[in-house]
Amino acid sequence: MALLEVTGVSVSIGGVELVHNVSLSAGQGELIGLVGPNGAGKTTLMRALAGLLDYSGSVAISGDALDRLNDAERARRIAYLPQEATIHWPLSVREVILLGRLPHLGSLSRPGQADRDRVAEAAELTGTSAFLGRRTDQLSAGERARVMLARMLATGAPLLLADEPVAALDPYYQLRVMDILNETAARGATVIIILHDLLLAAAHCSRTILLDHGRIAGDGPPRTVLTRAALKQTYHIAPGRDLRWPPGPASMWTAAGDTL
Repeated sequence: MALLEVTGVSVSIGGVELVHNVSLSAGQGELIGLVGPNGAGKTTLMRALAGLLDYSGSVAISGDALDRLNDAERARRIAYLPQEATIHWPLSVREVILLGRLPHLGSLSRPGQADRDRVAEAAELTGTSAFLGRRTDQLSAGERARVMLARMLATGAPLLLADEPVAALDPYYQLRVMDILNETAARGATVIIILHDLLLAAAHCSRTILLDHGRIAGDGPPRTVLTRAALKQTYHIAPGRDLRWPPGPASMWTAAGDTL
């Protein structure tokens, strides 16, 4: 059974249908890049999959209908990292990452050792251990982006949804984040990320879903989806060839070392 099953999902906002009859499935261990031009419906679809927008059709997580899960259960199963995630209070980095453990705590429960271990692991993965005690409003945009990624990882949810998680990062951390997400998928999670960098998607994702005008225009390994014809049709660009395999200069870069 696929962890995520999406059948005939459509989403309308303000009377305008932005996502049209989308069906897909996603299994454990997949890192899926959701790509497409601006206005293709990527964020709208992801927010619907996170249970944050009304939709028609059906979404199931491990066989259970998304719209029948209560808020706590949904938060235990799905971790969502929005685009340009903001932190509204001057919390410490440790406190922000620890918020990812809230779905696992009862109303009167305090974090235990297992929760603290999750926070430490997520901080180490994202290179934020060194400033766990610092306030998040004292960090750079890129550092805050990594803290929010750590918060998502700390949930331990089987389905991770991230909207442009590398947008605010320099090239080194872009590559490290892609490595981290690959490692997370390899441990059994299902990871779906929105990307605008097609070279990153081609080099790191096991699968790409190309969205255009709210519809799926391609779904499969990057080499079969990110073709010259598809890019011309959806992005209105005419590259001289299909993306190379390995997919061009970006694939020659590697993060220096296995840890941050």
